[in-house]
Parts: sequence; C-alpha cells; structure tokens
Amino acid sequence: MSATGLDAGAIPQLDFAVRDAAPLEHAAAPTLRFALGIESARGQPIRSVLLDVQIQIAARRRAYDAGEQERLFELFGASADWGSALRTLLWTRATLVVAPFTERTEVDLPVACSYDLEVAGARYFDALGDGEVPLEFLFSGTVFYAAPDGRLQTARISWDREAEYALPVAVWRQTMDRHFPGTTWLRLPRESFERLSAYRARHALPSWEAALDALLEDR
Repeated sequence: MSATGLDAGAIPQLDFAVRDAAPLEHAAAPTLRFALGIESARGQPIRSVLLDVQIQIAARRRAYDAGEQERLFELFGASADWGSALRTLLWTRATLVVAPFTERTEVDLPVACSYDLEVAGARYFDALGDGEVPLEFLFSGTVFYAAPDGRLQTARISWDREAEYALPVAVWRQTMDRHFPGTTWLRLPRESFERLSAYRARHALPSWEAALDALLEDR
C-alpha cells in the first residue's frame, strides 16, 4: 500500500525475517552475522530504527542423541525428566541502528559468541554434535518516521515482533574455530590456577595440556 493519504501519518508496522547466518569476517572475537530482513508493512519510508534484539534457544524444538543428552545433563538434568526440565534458554541480546529505507531493507546483525562454558548458551552449543539450533528472535526498540507535515515522529516497537531461524551447528563451530581451533576455553578461580601453575612448574611440564594430562593420569 502506498505511504500516502491516511497511511502517511500512521505508526509503521515492521516485520522481520532472519534469512541467513555466517561467521563475521575479520572480527576480533568470535561473531556470527545474521542477515536480517526488515519490511515496513504499509510501505512507509523509515528514517531510522534503533533495534533491540533478544535471541532465545528454543531447546524443545529439536531432538537429541544419547551423547548430546549426556553433555546437556548440567543444563537440563536427566533426559528422563526433560518433559518438564527442557526449557527455552536466553542466548544473548544485541542492539542495531538501521539506516533509512523505504518499504524493505536487509542488514547484518552481528552477534558475539562466547566460548565460556560457564555460560548456559555456550554450553548448549558446545554439547551439540550436528543438526540445527532452533532460535527465536524477539524485536523491540524505536522506529523513526515522518509525519504528514514532515516532522520527525517516533514509536516503540512491541516485543510481539518475532522471527525464527534454524542455525546450523556447523556454522557456529566454524565461527568458533576461526578463533579457538580445536580448543576449549576453561575459566578457573585464581587459587586453582595458581595451584595448577605450581604443579606444572614443579614437574617441569611444557604446557597446560601436559599438566592436565598428568593430573588425570594420576587419578
């Protein structure tokens, strides 16, 4: 519908769709780039959008093999109890400023990925062997548009604006492997690290991996 007449001053209704995902090139930290389509439902010109995005993992919407169920025990408990324990997880939040457009546009939404396995989202991703991660994108923020007399107007975007996307696990792993190839990040309390460091020095071990292997072999 044309943005003329009665529609010219109406509050814009925005629709969102996530169309693709890939590792962000030349990022300083592991970052996924989501291709985000935005459409002004009435075809109104949009001056700008200050977008808030909440991304959730819809864990109930995929199946898990025995190995994945075991690795997800810390998050959801025993698989026998997943009928009530399996739940949606908040993965992350992001913000984005969208440039002016008319009717529709496509922008990149960068999302930083943590490899801290103390974080629930990172632990979930790391536990999956293959397949896809069912994601839910919830959108809010502020849209800027012109009134019929040209004055700048603003309106809030309701949290009922949503989109779904099935992220291939392989894309997440590719993103992480660009920065941490074949490794896993482990956070330790300083006291534990100092004890490990002293053990490594005392036994003249050449690396942290060798120190951990030696400790595990002693058990």
